[in-house]
This record gives sequence, structure tokens and C-alpha cells, in this order.
Amino acid sequence: MANDTLLVRHTGTGREVEYPLLRGTMGADSVDIRALPRDLGCFTYDPGFIATSSCKSKITYIDGENGILLYRGYPIEQLAEHCEFTEVAYLLMNGELPNQTELRDFNEEISDRAIIHESLRKFFDGFHYDAHPMSMLVGVVGSLSAFYHSELNIKDSTHRKVCAARLIGKMPTIAAASYRHSVGRPFVYPRIDLSYCENFLNMMFSRSSQNYIDQDHYIDPYLVKALNLLFILHADHEQNASTSTVRLAGSTGANPYACIAAGIAALWGPAHGGANEAVLTMLAQIGSADNVPKFIAKAKDHDDPFRLMGFGHRVYKNFDPRATIIRKTCHDVLARTQKSDPLFELALALEEQALNDDYFIEKKLYPNVDFYSGIIYKALNIPVDMFTVMFAIARTAGWVAHWLEMMEESAPPIGRPRQLYIGPARRDFLPKGQRSGDTHVCNG
Repeated sequence: MANDTLLVRHTGTGREVEYPLLRGTMGADSVDIRALPRDLGCFTYDPGFIATSSCKSKITYIDGENGILLYRGYPIEQLAEHCEFTEVAYLLMNGELPNQTELRDFNEEISDRAIIHESLRKFFDGFHYDAHPMSMLVGVVGSLSAFYHSELNIKDSTHRKVCAARLIGKMPTIAAASYRHSVGRPFVYPRIDLSYCENFLNMMFSRSSQNYIDQDHYIDPYLVKALNLLFILHADHEQNASTSTVRLAGSTGANPYACIAAGIAALWGPAHGGANEAVLTMLAQIGSADNVPKFIAKAKDHDDPFRLMGFGHRVYKNFDPRATIIRKTCHDVLARTQKSDPLFELALALEEQALNDDYFIEKKLYPNVDFYSGIIYKALNIPVDMFTVMFAIARTAGWVAHWLEMMEESAPPIGRPRQLYIGPARRDFLPKGQRSGDTHVCNG
């Protein structure tokens, strides 16, 4: 059929070559141009890989034009309403939702893997007391292969599953330990009787003499549910910068802990995982609800460097489906915690004005998941410098799912992008004294 190929014509040579179109289950076709350099002697130029499919994947599908996000075919709205985070992690890793027995066994394995080696716990003592939690997370996760060097044969499917479960189980423990080290509080061990989100909150906020979650120190289950929702919404997002980094590192045959550490490093950037932290910084810059109209005007001014953080999305051209889900939870959490924080009042005022402003409506610049998640995390007393760490905990489920999928390929090719070279043409070496700018030196 004519539409099964794409015809490419090189106007310089007049040569024409047809390249096959690859069709996925949903979405746009992709052109297989791997033979382009051989056939026509050129490469494609695609900074940021905006129009490049780097892999085949069965895990996550995004339709940015229509605001659709699917995990293994399931709409994110349904999973967010009905699932616990570990259930979604199992789905991403294995392709199907677990039955009751499979979920019980998976939860038990994740719980068993949550404890970290005592020598690894002491590893935190090497960090300065005010080190950023993300710097500790990158370092400690990268070191896991030194402490857990068994089951590290990446060609063994059983070993791969062990490593994946180990990462999902230990990430909240490492994250909480990073926070407690940064504030000078003692390490809190994970508890087998708590759910994934409860366990994390307990490890974060327990005092040395009392548990955060017990009969005397009760945590509102709704707040646990809100954290569970955030983790599900952040669990995966197709071939984003950090996931692509994990795959690129994995293509070299690196161990999974090194691959996930690379993903954490990529996530750290303010254009990626640091976006919800940037929202809080922006709100602090605005200062009060009275200043919102002024900053709205600044955001509309193309000559003004001020930008509204947490509005619009690179992928979603209509609306971010995760933001639609999380908006109500954000408002409910603020009402439930009954916090009269001026920052929250400011955020709600900004949201209201932006949602009713013709400029933002026309350009479809709606609040995205980063806007609402930052506010919820602050309401849960999560420190701002832990926001990206929270993202990393959730996204680990997606990272390991993509790593597992790639490792299942018979011979995954090493990632090796090409470039458009614009440096100097070939030139000959000149010895010192003959180079541009050299002056004659007299040794009299």
C-alpha cells in the first residue's frame, strides 16, 4: 500500500528512497530511517528529539492534543480513582493489573526490600549536614550496586525483577533518610505493618520517642490518599528526559542502580522534576494575592522575563489530564488541613484569575500537575527541597518498567545520537610561536 512507506527525495542527487512506516496501537506513525545515512548520505536533525521515536514501548501512551494519558492502556483517571501506588507500579512493570494474591505478594516483597544495609545507612554520615536531598539521593542510589552486588546479572530475568523491586522498595527509605540527615534527625526504620505511603510519611516525620503513625499520633487517611494519588500521577510519562536517560544508560549495559541514578540526575533539572519547586519560588516572588493582576500582566508581556511556572505543558496542547484529577484533591487537602497560609491563598487567587483570563484560555495555558502538586506537598509539610525527591520516588516505578522492557529486547542497541558538526574544518597544527597572536620573543 502506498501509505505504508514514506518517499524521501534528495534534491542534490535526485535519488529517491522509500522508508517503511511503523504503526503503533495508537498515535502517529513513525518512519524507520535507520538506513538513511547509507542510502542518501545524511542524518536527520532533531534537537531535543521532538520528532524522533527512540524506541518501541508498550508501557505508556500520551495524546497531547486531546489530553489523554494511558498506563498499559488504562486511563490515568481510572487508575488514580481506584488503585494504590504499588498496584500501579506492578502494572507498569508487568503489563497487567495484579489479582489479590499477586498484589499481596508484591506488597510483601516491596516491604521486605524497604530496609537498607546498615553500612549504607552510615553512608549518609559522609554528606554535609546541609547537603541538598537530591544530591544525597543521586549518590546513595548510585552506590547501591556496591552494597547489593548479588542478583546483578542484567541478562537474568529473575535478577532484573529483584533489582526493580529493590529500587521501588528502598527509594522511600533513602529519600526519608536524606531528609532526616539534612535536618539532623535520627534515621527511622521502615515498618512492615504500614502501606507504602504511610511508611514513607512515618519515616519522614516520626520523632525518636514517638511514631508519626500509631494510636496516639493518627494521620488522616485522606492525606495518605492524596500522597498515593500524587505518586500514581507521577509514576510514568512516556519517553521524558529522565526516562530517556535511564534507557540511554541502560543501553550501555550499566547496572540498574547506575541507570536509575542517572535518571535522578536528569530529573533534578528545574525544567523537569524541579518544576513544582519552581512554582513555590514563583509564588514567593509574587508575594500576595494583591499582586496577582500585576504578575498576570507581566506574564502576558513578551518583553518581560517573568513566566508563570506550573502553567501549560510541552506535551499537552489542550489540558494536562493529571491536573484535572489533582485539582479537586488540592482544594480538599487545603480545606482538610485548615491551613491559613498566605501562600495557599495566593495560589488559589492566581489559579482563579488565570482560569478566567481570555489570554490564558485562548492559549490553553492551564495550571498543570506541577502547580497543584507543589501546593499539596507543602500542605503535607514536605519541605520544598524534597519536592523533586518525591517525584523521584514515584517515577522510579516508571524508570524500572522501562529498564525491564529494554532489557527484554534480544540485543538493544547502544544509544548513539549523531550531530550536525559546525566547528572548524580540518586544519594543520602550528607550533608555539607561530599561532595567531604570538609575538617574537628575543632572548638577548
